[in-house]
Order: sequence, then C-alpha cells, then structure tokens
Amino acid sequence: MVLEKNVKLTVPAHPEFVDLVRLTLFGIASKLNFSFEEIEDMKVAVSEACNNAVLHAYEGPEGHIEIEFEWNDDGELRITVQDRGENFAAPSVSQTSNLHGKSIEEIQSGGLGLYLMQALMDHVELNTENGTAVTMTKRRAASAQRG
Repeated sequence: MVLEKNVKLTVPAHPEFVDLVRLTLFGIASKLNFSFEEIEDMKVAVSEACNNAVLHAYEGPEGHIEIEFEWNDDGELRITVQDRGENFAAPSVSQTSNLHGKSIEEIQSGGLGLYLMQALMDHVELNTENGTAVTMTKRRAASAQRG
C-alpha cells in the first residue's frame, strides 16, 4: 500500500481537543466518500485512542498527541495516534480477540479499548516504543469505491 496524501495534527493531551481530532477525521473521511457508518466507526476508534493518551500518557498537564491521517486513491485511510508519554503494559492486539465471554472485571486496563478499536477498524497495530502509537486502517466499502 502506497499512501499518497496525509494530514498531520498535533493537539494538547487534554479532553477538549479530542473533538478537534474527530472533526478533522470527519472532514477527511467525508471527502474520501466513506459512508456515514464507516465514519462513525472511525470516530469511535480514534476517540478511544486519543482518550487513552489523554488519560494515561502524561502525569502532568503538559503533553501532546500527534495524529496523522494518510490515504490513497484506493479508498484506504490509515490513522496513527501517537503520544510521547509513559508506556503502558498493553496486551498485544492479538490478545484482545480473546476477550469474548470475559467479564469486565477480567479485562485488563486498556484491553477493552483495543478490542473496540479492532472491532471497528480493518487493521490495528500497537507500538509502545518511545511512547504509544496506535495505527488503525479502514478500507472504504467496495460500493463507495466505484462512486
């Protein structure tokens, strides 16, 4: 996959800036002809990744979240949410598929959010070197690609 276009956004790691990220995502995904349902799924996944950074990455009021939106003409949008704060002991993305049938108390902190991202996006990668980066990919439905 060769990604041809991108937009980078850096926001303070504060809850009130998550809406700005969601609005940016909405604008980009709309221009790429993603369906309303696909956009809503992406907004939930991106909000989850941003909220994790806001809540867990930084101990003090300082800190930023870097968001990169990359896309190509084949209807694929890749979103990376990166913080430079404290790493957390997250389960691997493959471990999140084992959450089915477990109670909320049995799910490790962060595991439910990763599971949700994985359920809503086509592909999710987690990198915990030098902060935390969550990269999520969504492919536009085939019917929208023709239009």
